[in-house]
Amino acid sequence: MQRWRGLEDIPQDWGRSVVTIGSYDGVHRGHQLIIGKAVQRAKELGIPSVVVTFDPHPSEVVRPGSHPPLLAPHHRRAELMADLGVDAVLILPFTTEFSKLSPADFVAKVLVDKLHARVVVEGPNFRFGHKAAGNVEFLAEQGRTFDYEVEVFDLVVRGEAGGGEPFSSTLTRRLVAEGDVAGAAEILGRPHRVEGVVVRGAQRGRELGFPTANVETLPHTAIPADGVYAGYLHVEGEAMPAAISVGTNPQFDAVERTVEAYAIDRVGLDLYGLHVAVDFVAYVRGMAKFDSLEQLIEAIADDVRRSKELLADHRA
Repeated sequence: MQRWRGLEDIPQDWGRSVVTIGSYDGVHRGHQLIIGKAVQRAKELGIPSVVVTFDPHPSEVVRPGSHPPLLAPHHRRAELMADLGVDAVLILPFTTEFSKLSPADFVAKVLVDKLHARVVVEGPNFRFGHKAAGNVEFLAEQGRTFDYEVEVFDLVVRGEAGGGEPFSSTLTRRLVAEGDVAGAAEILGRPHRVEGVVVRGAQRGRELGFPTANVETLPHTAIPADGVYAGYLHVEGEAMPAAISVGTNPQFDAVERTVEAYAIDRVGLDLYGLHVAVDFVAYVRGMAKFDSLEQLIEAIADDVRRSKELLADHRA
């Protein structure tokens, strides 16, 4: 799959293509259906499919300080889109100047001049251009002028997550923030993941007999509520069952919020400086402060036991 950052990265000889546009944060099951429709249409026409997305999130430019927690960084989204059969991903740097581009100019400069769109696939609520003035009706109107079709799919996906609310990135972020990682996984179609580099912490876990990987997460990452979770620590292609702690470590009156993963039954791991990923599969318990270190160690041992049980029938 080709990955382009900015219009200038698109090959000069790029031909007609099927395009879909959106933030697609998390590439959840609703996103997968829309992107899947674009991929299917491209295969029918014998031309490539392209997903257009933005960095940073448009809200951060339009309303500074309002950047939502991200469910997946762009490289992860690209991996997920590649798995869906997408041929190219175009990440457009979302600047103040770009935010002022009118819907008509967006169509001309992105869809027509650079991507040579043959078909554009979107959901019914798609908005674009300055002040989100463009919609699917305008997109279709422009298509009659510039020789592309617009196909709109109203693909509403629901489940138990969120009490039956339609699946969305917003709902997923809320469930993650509440610690409902099982509900988030239902929407995403996989466990919620955070990534980052393993850094040196206070090394208290090592002293207690449970050495953890202290993950310095990427900016704006959607991190689950404070507590203990069962999941997986992904290191260089290997998925290791893990007990994961999120929080400020109240036992030692710490103030910095951390994500720490203990790789169950693994010894001698040296992960410092490595980029790792942590998948959250199940909630184990809330964060607590114990009366003694002995009680803390007993609780951690119980967390590890319960995590092993919760992961016994789960595939990474």
